[in-house]
Amino acid sequence: MMTDLVVLGFSDKEKAEAVLRLSKELSKQELLDLDDAALAWRTHDGRIHVRQSFSPTASGAAGGALWGTLFGLIFLMPVFGAAVGAATGAVAGKLTDVGINDAFIKEIAGTLEPGRAAVFALVRRSTPDRVRDALRPFGPTVLRTSLTKDREEELVTALQA
Repeated sequence: MMTDLVVLGFSDKEKAEAVLRLSKELSKQELLDLDDAALAWRTHDGRIHVRQSFSPTASGAAGGALWGTLFGLIFLMPVFGAAVGAATGAVAGKLTDVGINDAFIKEIAGTLEPGRAAVFALVRRSTPDRVRDALRPFGPTVLRTSLTKDREEELVTALQA
């Protein structure tokens, strides 16, 4: 399945954070399915901050703990199995950089004006018209996409309407 990268710019961090919260609501309604998301903002003193929404380390640790517990139960040492599994999963998650490239996020964040923010979304599946309608009140600007030129123009026009 093909995923699309969409980077939306916002006038401030609060709007970008609200859009990330909205994306979780849209996911619950099955209108949006994200592989990864991140928030980047530039403070008024020029410093850049990045916050990832998905943590491969935490996911790896949780998955590792589950599998470790199952193997531990088989060998009658569930606590030891969970601990070893969590540690192994966390290391594997830390070494696995999936989703949006960190260097790309920092590159785009470096172009933001002080006080502005951007939301990076790796979209697996969406209901485009409903998602665009939900985003419109936040006044996003399309900074980058991996969409075709026609689909990108359609997105820009729909968000500006």
